Amino acid sequence: MSGPSPKALVLDFGGVVTRTLFETHALTERALDLTPGMLGWRGPFDPASDPLWCSMQADEISERDYWKTRTREVGRLVGEDWDDMSTFVQRARGADPQAVVRPEAERAIRAAHEAGIRLAILSNELDLFYGNSFRERLPLLSLFETIIDATYTHILKPDPRAYAMVSEALHLPPAACVFVDDQKRNVDGAVAAGMLAVHFDVAQPGQGYAAALGHFGVAA
Repeated sequence: MSGPSPKALVLDFGGVVTRTLFETHALTERALDLTPGMLGWRGPFDPASDPLWCSMQADEISERDYWKTRTREVGRLVGEDWDDMSTFVQRARGADPQAVVRPEAERAIRAAHEAGIRLAILSNELDLFYGNSFRERLPLLSLFETIIDATYTHILKPDPRAYAMVSEALHLPPAACVFVDDQKRNVDGAVAAGMLAVHFDVAQPGQGYAAALGHFGVAA
């Protein structure tokens, strides 16, 4: 017997909807008046350049621990003491959130909305990293009917309860949700929770969105 047909697209936020901080080093350096090339850590784009990223991928440290370390490092480069990831993101990305939204995300989210696919976000740190005014300044987020953010729930993916929260908010069984995340541990958590899932490659965002929308028979 086949399961329910997919009804909702559930997206991680940072990396999936927005470009990663690894991809926007040049913007960050300009915004913070740093020497071009000063930020050399490249995460998934060049793991050899980033032993700390490799430690995170090996589950030796958490994703939050990774970004706490990077936040402190970049703060020191500008002569300040930063302990809050939102300080880093807001200073690095300026006043225009739209500038860091992936164009592939914009197209896919609007295509999904127009096709009647329900939209949700399941994030470990949306407001923690971006600040609580970010949502109001990004019109695209108005298309999402629910946002589950561990900044407030304190339940981080891949905890099974995180996936249960979003399916309950949508009033859908997990099998009716297609979940997209750039961290494999979170994708594995979604599969264990009964969701369809796509492991999003930040280096090939178009492919990730094509795979996600393909579950609904919609072209990215």
